[in-house]
Amino acid sequence: MTESQTKPPVDVFTIGFTGKSAEQFFQLLQNAGVRLLIDTRLNNVSQLAGFTKRRDLEYFLRAIGGIAYVHDTELAPTAEILDAYKKKRMKWDEYETHFKTLLERRAPADHRQPADFDRACLLCSEPTPEHCHRRLVGEYLRRTWPQVVIHHL
Repeated sequence: MTESQTKPPVDVFTIGFTGKSAEQFFQLLQNAGVRLLIDTRLNNVSQLAGFTKRRDLEYFLRAIGGIAYVHDTELAPTAEILDAYKKKRMKWDEYETHFKTLLERRAPADHRQPADFDRACLLCSEPTPEHCHRRLVGEYLRRTWPQVVIHHL
C-alpha cells in the first residue's frame, strides 16, 4: 500500500462566483459540506464583487452556512501577473507558468498541513476553473499531498 492510500482523503473544493446567483453560490458550498472558504483573490473589496465583497461574504458565509472565511493572498497572483493577463499582454499558458513558479517560490505547503485544506474551498471570480489560478492552487496542493482530492463546484 502506498503512503497516499493509507492517509484519509483531503477534499479541497474550488468555486468562482461570476455567473452565479447568491442562492446558487451558497447552496453549492453547503451541499458540498464546505467548512472554510479560502479567498484567493488579490482584491476582495471591488464593487464588481457584489455579494462576495470581503465583509459581506464573511457575514453571509457564517450566517447562511456556518462556514469560516479567510483571505489568503499567499495563494493569489501578484498584481503584475494578474494585470498582464487581464490586459492581454500575457496569454494563459504564460500566466500559468508564472503563477506556478510563484507558488513554488512561496511554498505555502511548507508551513501548512493537509488538514488546513480539508473541506476548504478556494474562491476566485472566474466562472470555471480552466483559466483560473484556483485550479492551479488545487493542483499544487495535489502534487504536494497525494491524498488531496479536488472538486470544482
